[in-house]
Amino acid sequence: MNQVTDEEREQQDVRLKDNMAKIKYKLIVMSGKGGVGKTTVAVNLAYALSSTDAKVGIIDTDIHGPNIAKMLGVEQESLTGSLSGIRPVEVRPNLKAVSMAFTGTDPDKPIIWRGPLKTGVIKQFLSDVDWGELDYLVIDSPPGTGDEPLSVCQFIGDIDGSIIVTTPQDVAILDSRKAVLFSQELGIPVIGIVENMSGFTCPHCNKEINIFKKDGGMKAAQQLKVPFLGKIPLDIELVESGDNGTPFVAVGNQSTTAQAFNEIVKNIEEFISRPKHRDWSK
Repeated sequence: MNQVTDEEREQQDVRLKDNMAKIKYKLIVMSGKGGVGKTTVAVNLAYALSSTDAKVGIIDTDIHGPNIAKMLGVEQESLTGSLSGIRPVEVRPNLKAVSMAFTGTDPDKPIIWRGPLKTGVIKQFLSDVDWGELDYLVIDSPPGTGDEPLSVCQFIGDIDGSIIVTTPQDVAILDSRKAVLFSQELGIPVIGIVENMSGFTCPHCNKEINIFKKDGGMKAAQQLKVPFLGKIPLDIELVESGDNGTPFVAVGNQSTTAQAFNEIVKNIEEFISRPKHRDWSK
Protein backbone atom coordinates (compact mmCIF):
# COMPACT_ATOMS: atom_id res chain seq x y z
CA MET A 1 0.00 0.00 0.00
CA ASN A 2 1.37 3.41 -1.03
CA GLN A 3 2.19 5.83 1.77
CA VAL A 4 0.16 9.05 1.61
CA THR A 5 2.31 12.17 1.89
CA ASP A 6 1.44 15.16 4.07
CA GLU A 7 0.93 17.25 0.93
CA GLU A 8 -1.51 14.71 -0.55
CA ARG A 9 -3.37 14.55 2.74
CA GLU A 10 -3.66 18.34 2.86
CA GLN A 11 -4.93 18.44 -0.72
CA GLN A 12 -7.56 15.83 0.09
CA ASP A 13 -8.66 17.83 3.13
CA VAL A 14 -9.13 20.89 0.92
CA ARG A 15 -11.21 18.87 -1.58
CA LEU A 16 -13.32 17.48 1.26
CA LYS A 17 -13.99 20.94 2.66
CA ASP A 18 -14.88 22.31 -0.79
CA ASN A 19 -17.18 19.35 -1.46
CA MET A 20 -19.05 19.66 1.81
CA ALA A 21 -19.45 23.42 1.37
CA LYS A 22 -21.66 22.71 -1.66
CA ILE A 23 -24.09 20.64 0.41
CA LYS A 24 -26.79 22.46 2.37
CA TYR A 25 -27.75 19.77 4.90
CA LYS A 26 -25.80 16.70 6.02
CA LEU A 27 -27.85 14.05 7.83
CA ILE A 28 -26.52 10.83 9.37
CA VAL A 29 -28.83 7.84 9.91
CA MET A 30 -27.62 5.70 12.81
CA SER A 31 -28.61 2.76 14.98
CA GLY A 32 -27.19 1.34 18.16
CA LYS A 33 -27.41 -2.24 16.84
CA GLY A 34 -27.89 -4.08 13.58
CA GLY A 35 -31.12 -5.50 12.23
CA VAL A 36 -33.39 -2.57 13.08
CA GLY A 37 -33.98 -1.38 9.50
CA LYS A 38 -31.63 1.59 9.48
CA THR A 39 -30.75 1.27 5.77
CA THR A 40 -34.44 0.92 4.89
CA VAL A 41 -35.11 4.22 6.64
CA ALA A 42 -32.07 5.91 5.05
CA VAL A 43 -32.95 4.79 1.51
CA ASN A 44 -36.61 5.77 1.78
CA LEU A 45 -35.71 9.09 3.41
CA ALA A 46 -33.29 9.96 0.59
CA TYR A 47 -35.79 8.92 -2.08
CA ALA A 48 -38.63 10.86 -0.44
CA LEU A 49 -36.51 14.02 -0.15
CA SER A 50 -35.52 13.73 -3.82
CA SER A 51 -39.23 13.54 -4.71
CA THR A 52 -39.68 17.12 -3.46
CA ASP A 53 -37.35 18.46 -6.19
CA ALA A 54 -34.49 18.63 -3.70
CA LYS A 55 -31.08 17.46 -4.94
CA VAL A 56 -30.05 14.52 -2.74
CA GLY A 57 -27.01 12.30 -2.33
CA ILE A 58 -26.83 9.13 -0.25
CA ILE A 59 -23.53 7.63 0.87
CA ASP A 60 -23.23 4.08 2.17
CA THR A 61 -20.50 4.01 4.81
CA ASP A 62 -21.20 0.41 5.80
CA ILE A 63 -18.06 -1.02 4.21
CA HIS A 64 -18.72 -4.62 5.29
CA GLY A 65 -22.42 -4.77 4.42
CA PRO A 66 -23.25 -2.22 1.72
CA ASN A 67 -26.95 -2.61 0.91
CA ILE A 68 -28.21 0.68 -0.50
CA ALA A 69 -27.32 -0.32 -4.09
CA LYS A 70 -29.67 -3.31 -3.97
CA MET A 71 -32.41 -1.41 -2.16
CA LEU A 72 -32.29 1.37 -4.77
CA GLY A 73 -32.31 -1.09 -7.67
CA VAL A 74 -28.89 -0.02 -9.02
CA GLU A 75 -26.66 -2.87 -7.85
CA GLN A 76 -25.33 -3.47 -11.38
CA GLU A 77 -24.00 0.10 -11.70
CA SER A 78 -20.37 1.15 -11.16
CA LEU A 79 -18.54 4.30 -10.15
CA THR A 80 -16.78 6.08 -13.01
CA GLY A 81 -14.09 8.73 -13.11
CA SER A 82 -14.05 12.23 -14.62
CA LEU A 83 -11.80 15.29 -14.58
CA SER A 84 -13.79 16.63 -11.62
CA GLY A 85 -13.55 13.43 -9.56
CA ILE A 86 -15.44 10.18 -9.06
CA ARG A 87 -18.93 10.24 -10.52
CA PRO A 88 -21.62 8.93 -8.17
CA VAL A 89 -24.29 6.59 -9.53
CA GLU A 90 -27.40 8.47 -10.63
CA VAL A 91 -30.43 6.65 -9.26
CA ARG A 92 -32.87 9.21 -10.64
CA PRO A 93 -32.43 12.86 -11.79
CA ASN A 94 -32.36 14.26 -8.23
CA LEU A 95 -30.74 11.33 -6.41
CA LYS A 96 -27.08 10.22 -6.48
CA ALA A 97 -25.52 7.34 -4.56
CA VAL A 98 -22.07 6.06 -3.58
CA SER A 99 -21.31 2.68 -2.05
CA MET A 100 -18.63 0.01 -1.90
CA ALA A 101 -21.12 -2.06 -3.89
CA PHE A 102 -20.31 0.13 -6.92
CA THR A 103 -16.57 -0.57 -6.86
CA GLY A 104 -16.70 -3.90 -8.70
CA THR A 105 -15.88 -6.04 -5.69
CA ASP A 106 -17.38 -9.53 -5.52
CA PRO A 107 -20.63 -9.11 -3.50
CA ASP A 108 -20.11 -12.55 -1.93
CA LYS A 109 -16.53 -11.88 -0.86
CA PRO A 110 -16.10 -10.40 2.64
CA ILE A 111 -14.12 -7.19 3.00
CA ILE A 112 -11.61 -7.97 5.75
CA TRP A 113 -10.23 -4.55 6.59
CA ARG A 114 -8.98 -2.84 9.71
CA GLY A 115 -10.04 0.66 10.73
CA PRO A 116 -7.51 2.77 8.77
CA LEU A 117 -8.49 1.23 5.42
CA LYS A 118 -12.19 1.76 6.11
CA THR A 119 -11.78 5.35 7.20
CA GLY A 120 -9.58 6.01 4.15
CA VAL A 121 -12.35 4.86 1.80
CA ILE A 122 -14.96 6.91 3.65
CA LYS A 123 -12.79 10.01 3.38
CA GLN A 124 -12.39 9.38 -0.34
CA PHE A 125 -16.17 9.08 -0.76
CA LEU A 126 -16.54 12.49 0.87
CA SER A 127 -13.59 14.27 -0.74
CA ASP A 128 -13.11 12.74 -4.20
CA VAL A 129 -16.69 12.06 -5.31
CA ASP A 130 -18.10 14.85 -7.46
CA TRP A 131 -21.31 15.38 -5.48
CA GLY A 132 -21.91 18.84 -6.94
CA GLU A 133 -24.52 21.13 -5.42
CA LEU A 134 -26.83 19.18 -3.09
CA ASP A 135 -29.67 20.11 -0.78
CA TYR A 136 -29.18 16.96 1.31
CA LEU A 137 -26.49 14.35 1.85
CA VAL A 138 -27.94 11.33 3.67
CA ILE A 139 -25.25 9.19 5.32
CA ASP A 140 -26.18 5.56 5.96
CA SER A 141 -23.91 4.58 8.82
CA PRO A 142 -23.19 1.02 9.97
CA PRO A 143 -24.62 0.05 13.35
CA GLY A 144 -22.87 1.10 16.53
CA THR A 145 -20.59 3.96 17.46
CA GLY A 146 -17.25 2.76 16.08
CA ASP A 147 -14.79 3.77 13.37
CA GLU A 148 -17.19 4.50 10.51
CA PRO A 149 -19.71 6.86 12.16
CA LEU A 150 -16.95 8.53 14.17
CA SER A 151 -14.86 9.09 11.02
CA VAL A 152 -17.80 10.53 9.08
CA CYS A 153 -18.64 12.95 11.87
CA GLN A 154 -15.03 14.07 12.28
CA PHE A 155 -14.35 14.41 8.55
CA ILE A 156 -17.49 16.46 7.86
CA GLY A 157 -17.38 18.41 11.09
CA ASP A 158 -20.72 20.19 10.74
CA ILE A 159 -23.36 17.48 10.41
CA ASP A 160 -26.80 19.06 10.70
CA GLY A 161 -28.37 16.20 12.58
CA SER A 162 -28.64 12.50 13.35
CA ILE A 163 -31.64 10.22 12.93
CA ILE A 164 -31.61 7.25 15.28
CA VAL A 165 -33.46 4.10 14.17
CA THR A 166 -34.58 1.49 16.69
CA THR A 167 -37.13 -1.24 17.20
CA PRO A 168 -39.41 -1.26 20.26
CA GLN A 169 -37.82 -4.04 22.33
CA ASP A 170 -35.63 -3.27 25.35
CA VAL A 171 -32.31 -4.52 23.92
CA ALA A 172 -32.64 -2.27 20.85
CA ILE A 173 -33.66 0.71 22.98
CA LEU A 174 -30.62 0.19 25.21
CA ASP A 175 -28.32 0.48 22.19
CA SER A 176 -30.23 3.37 20.62
CA ARG A 177 -29.55 5.39 23.77
CA LYS A 178 -25.84 4.99 23.05
CA ALA A 179 -26.33 6.38 19.54
CA VAL A 180 -28.16 9.40 20.98
CA LEU A 181 -25.40 10.04 23.52
CA PHE A 182 -22.76 9.52 20.80
CA SER A 183 -24.37 12.31 18.77
CA GLN A 184 -24.65 14.61 21.75
CA GLU A 185 -21.02 14.07 22.80
CA LEU A 186 -19.89 15.02 19.29
CA GLY A 187 -22.10 18.08 19.26
CA ILE A 188 -24.44 16.73 16.57
CA PRO A 189 -28.10 17.74 16.96
CA VAL A 190 -30.35 14.70 17.40
CA ILE A 191 -33.16 15.20 14.91
CA GLY A 192 -35.03 12.36 16.56
CA ILE A 193 -35.75 8.67 17.01
CA VAL A 194 -37.63 6.49 14.51
CA GLU A 195 -39.35 3.40 15.90
CA ASN A 196 -39.25 0.74 13.16
CA MET A 197 -41.14 -2.60 13.12
CA SER A 198 -43.70 -0.98 15.39
CA GLY A 199 -46.66 -3.33 15.37
CA PHE A 200 -47.98 -5.75 12.77
CA THR A 201 -51.56 -5.79 11.49
CA CYS A 202 -52.82 -9.31 10.85
CA PRO A 203 -54.13 -9.51 7.26
CA HIS A 204 -56.83 -11.98 8.34
CA CYS A 205 -58.36 -10.43 11.45
CA ASN A 206 -56.94 -6.86 11.20
CA LYS A 207 -55.79 -7.11 14.79
CA GLU A 208 -52.56 -5.32 15.68
CA ILE A 209 -49.87 -7.61 17.10
CA ASN A 210 -46.91 -6.03 18.87
CA ILE A 211 -44.27 -8.59 17.96
CA PHE A 212 -41.38 -6.48 19.28
CA LYS A 213 -43.32 -4.86 22.15
CA LYS A 214 -44.71 -1.34 21.89
CA ASP A 215 -43.68 2.33 22.17
CA GLY A 216 -40.08 1.65 23.21
CA GLY A 217 -38.69 4.26 20.81
CA MET A 218 -41.19 6.85 21.95
CA LYS A 219 -40.37 6.24 25.61
CA ALA A 220 -36.63 6.46 24.93
CA ALA A 221 -37.13 9.78 23.14
CA GLN A 222 -39.10 11.13 26.09
CA GLN A 223 -36.52 9.97 28.62
CA LEU A 224 -33.59 11.33 26.61
CA LYS A 225 -35.47 14.56 25.79
CA VAL A 226 -35.05 14.25 22.02
CA PRO A 227 -37.80 14.42 19.38
CA PHE A 228 -39.76 11.33 18.42
CA LEU A 229 -40.14 11.24 14.63
CA GLY A 230 -42.68 8.45 14.27
CA LYS A 231 -43.44 4.75 14.05
CA ILE A 232 -43.09 2.49 11.00
CA PRO A 233 -45.20 -0.69 11.14
CA LEU A 234 -43.85 -4.14 10.31
CA ASP A 235 -45.09 -4.44 6.73
CA ILE A 236 -44.42 -7.24 4.23
CA GLU A 237 -44.70 -4.75 1.33
CA LEU A 238 -41.88 -2.70 2.85
CA VAL A 239 -39.69 -5.81 3.05
CA GLU A 240 -40.49 -6.84 -0.52
CA SER A 241 -39.85 -3.36 -1.92
CA GLY A 242 -36.34 -3.37 -0.45
CA ASP A 243 -35.59 -6.79 -1.89
CA ASN A 244 -36.98 -5.75 -5.28
CA GLY A 245 -34.91 -2.57 -5.46
CA THR A 246 -37.84 -0.16 -5.35
CA PRO A 247 -37.97 2.24 -2.37
CA PHE A 248 -41.28 1.82 -0.59
CA VAL A 249 -42.09 5.55 -0.80
CA ALA A 250 -41.87 5.31 -4.60
CA VAL A 251 -44.93 3.05 -4.67
CA GLY A 252 -47.06 6.00 -3.62
CA ASN A 253 -49.84 4.04 -1.94
CA GLN A 254 -51.96 5.32 0.92
CA SER A 255 -51.15 2.56 3.40
CA THR A 256 -50.44 3.20 7.06
CA THR A 257 -46.75 2.51 6.42
CA ALA A 258 -46.57 5.01 3.55
CA GLN A 259 -48.28 7.65 5.68
CA ALA A 260 -45.82 6.91 8.51
CA PHE A 261 -42.82 7.50 6.21
CA ASN A 262 -44.33 10.71 4.88
CA GLU A 263 -44.89 11.99 8.42
CA ILE A 264 -41.31 11.16 9.43
CA VAL A 265 -39.92 13.00 6.39
CA LYS A 266 -42.15 15.97 7.20
CA ASN A 267 -40.88 16.01 10.81
CA ILE A 268 -37.24 15.89 9.64
CA GLU A 269 -37.78 18.74 7.16
CA GLU A 270 -39.49 20.81 9.85
CA PHE A 271 -36.67 20.19 12.32
CA ILE A 272 -33.83 21.23 10.04
CA SER A 273 -35.72 24.31 8.84
CA ARG A 274 -35.48 25.82 12.33
CA PRO A 275 -32.68 28.24 13.25
CA LYS A 276 -29.38 26.45 13.87
CA HIS A 277 -28.75 27.91 17.32
CA ARG A 278 -31.51 26.54 19.48
CA ASP A 279 -32.16 24.28 22.44
CA TRP A 280 -32.14 20.81 20.88
CA SER A 281 -33.95 19.29 23.85
CA LYS A 282 -37.15 21.17 23.01
